[in-house]
Amino acid sequence: MKQYSITKAYQTDFKVKGSKFIAFLSPCNQISSADLYVESIREEHPTATHHCYAYRVNPADCIEYNQDDGEPSGTAGAPILNSLKLAELVNVICVVVRYYGGTKLGKSGLIDAYSSATDLAISKAQCHRITPTEQFEIVYSYDQQSLIDKLKHTFTLFEIDSAYGEHVKLVLECPEAESKGLETRLQSISHLLISVERIKSSFHIFDSR
Repeated sequence: MKQYSITKAYQTDFKVKGSKFIAFLSPCNQISSADLYVESIREEHPTATHHCYAYRVNPADCIEYNQDDGEPSGTAGAPILNSLKLAELVNVICVVVRYYGGTKLGKSGLIDAYSSATDLAISKAQCHRITPTEQFEIVYSYDQQSLIDKLKHTFTLFEIDSAYGEHVKLVLECPEAESKGLETRLQSISHLLISVERIKSSFHIFDSR
């Protein structure tokens, strides 16, 4: 299953029958961050009629949530969430602020408006493919650096963390599709290294849609 995310925030707006809709699309990788982001938008737009939103977090086991914030049930949060799902976006939140313009839009009109607001923000965003990965911690002596350099040329590796003391300790991330091959290679040279450990599954954003 393909999944995408964004690396920066986007803002768009449009009007329907006098009501102004402002969409805020932002990276978000945990629920606590989503709550803080919604509060920041509320503080930025304290006089808005509604602050409706939806988020999707955790590519491995996606958690979804949506909030109508006073709009008729299912007319705001759900359409926002549906747009995020159709775009295959995860680790994102979209808050749509509405300033009521005096004319009621009806349920279908609200659904269209909140969907359109979200879609407009998504259309402006640069979306990046999320790739499942595995992380490995490798500890080795400085005289084995050439072995690690060869690994970096053989496999797609991202250096997540490093420490240089008496020995070198690296945390390297590898696309899941290459992880078995990397693990086999590490096992074959383990006698030349101080320690090798597969740490955890994760994900990496490294190419555009």
